[in-house]
Amino acid sequence: MSCTAEYLMRTALHGAMVLSMVGALSACGGGGDGGNSNPLGNPASVSNPVITGGQKLSFVYFQKCINPILLAQLPALQGGGFTNSCASAGCHDTVTGAGGALRVVPGAQAVDLTDPANTPAVIRNSDMYKNYYSAQGAVVVGSSTQSRLLSKPMLLVQHGGGQIFASLSDAHAARIAYWINHPMPMGQDEFSAAASTMFTPQDPQTGACNPP
Repeated sequence: MSCTAEYLMRTALHGAMVLSMVGALSACGGGGDGGNSNPLGNPASVSNPVITGGQKLSFVYFQKCINPILLAQLPALQGGGFTNSCASAGCHDTVTGAGGALRVVPGAQAVDLTDPANTPAVIRNSDMYKNYYSAQGAVVVGSSTQSRLLSKPMLLVQHGGGQIFASLSDAHAARIAYWINHPMPMGQDEFSAAASTMFTPQDPQTGACNPP
């Protein structure tokens, strides 16, 4: 048998085997859409699950539990050798800070959330809300490990201020992670009453910040 004839015979045999396999796969549940599916029986189109997003982090938790961390005098464990606050001049101060996108107004006054006059529109014009907005901008909601607000002071990525938190066992780091991982329910804004569960007892005014 010549080389050409042998090649043609092998090609024909291979083709018959492929058709046989396709037929077997189709018999296992493929087909069923009038012959429009592909040979392996997959749907004609594949849609990825809809990724939900747009959830907000709690403002009341930020004001009571996170903003104080940004103002606290904390030592740099590595790469810094000094004690300072995130809101200090030259770091993340909103006027003179050189620390990237995070900007903090050091003198931001707490907003009385029990005062009916402090509507969402009023709160959103406050310095405290500026701090909240900037901090949330350094966050991937629901993923503390991907959030610069936590990954930078833990020195998981480069941080000019050095390492501030050694691990999530640090109380400050734990609270930041908790805030990031507990967004408000879908469709509710940053002032949602659902944030009451983030305090013990469940009252933002009298409760302690979770985790303790």
